[in-house]
Amino acid sequence: MSKVIVVCGPTGVGKSKVAIELAKKLNGEIINADSQQVYKGMNIGTAKVTKEEQEGIEHHLLNIANITDDYSVYNYQSDCRKTIVDIVSRGKTPILVGGTGLYIKAALYDYDFNDEEENYDYSEYTNEELYKQLTDVDPKTRVHINNRKRIERALTFYKNNNKPQSNNKKSETLLCDAVFIGLTTDRDKLYKIINSRVDKMIDNGLIEEAKELYSKEKTRALLTPICYKELFEHFDGNITKEEAIELIKKRSRKYAKRQYTWFRNQLDVNWYEVDFDNVDNTIEDIVDYLEWSK
Repeated sequence: MSKVIVVCGPTGVGKSKVAIELAKKLNGEIINADSQQVYKGMNIGTAKVTKEEQEGIEHHLLNIANITDDYSVYNYQSDCRKTIVDIVSRGKTPILVGGTGLYIKAALYDYDFNDEEENYDYSEYTNEELYKQLTDVDPKTRVHINNRKRIERALTFYKNNNKPQSNNKKSETLLCDAVFIGLTTDRDKLYKIINSRVDKMIDNGLIEEAKELYSKEKTRALLTPICYKELFEHFDGNITKEEAIELIKKRSRKYAKRQYTWFRNQLDVNWYEVDFDNVDNTIEDIVDYLEWSK
């Protein structure tokens, strides 16, 4: 693989806008690196860039899976690497943009993921029972007992691959020349942006989109992202609409904090403060750095 530019950072910081402007200047094409935006029909709630917002820049790995599909990091790793090779072969610059750190790392680093060929139903087990099953087959697991989703994933990995997930090959070796651009801003400003963005999602039809998805099978794709599961709680009659909206804002702010922590600990990121009054200033700073780092 050739040089790849990665635009990462927390939700709401403006990654898509910056990536599109970079693509214009660098003859680039964009590769989605958001684990929820790969799914069709999940648009407003995942802040998926619209056709109009793409401004003619080619976008890849958006809307490539159905919500009934179990699209995994293994699938993304394969699809993203093929896409990078294709873009480079046409003399263009691949630009990964998104906030799913594991997707970015799986695509660019020497990570060995196995295909999860079969899913299993764990609904009859408590967290404690599942955790006991996991520690029996993977005593070195670092999954927390309260993280049911990761416990189920680790058990599924073991059943499909006959080896514990903790033995899975993980490497800090980059497979290509990559530059990691991180976007940041003042925490209070980011939280205000996140709150405002949720309100805008509501105005743009998030509740109607969620109602359409609510009528479908409740798959992992639907129950994982923030926005839909909170509104499903409202549709179930467990909380009011106002409580659901506030819960979306609260969880989005916490998610942004977790994203910051992950990117700072896992990747060698060059951070840039976003000038929201004039994004061109931020773009110029990034382009200057990219030119300097050639």
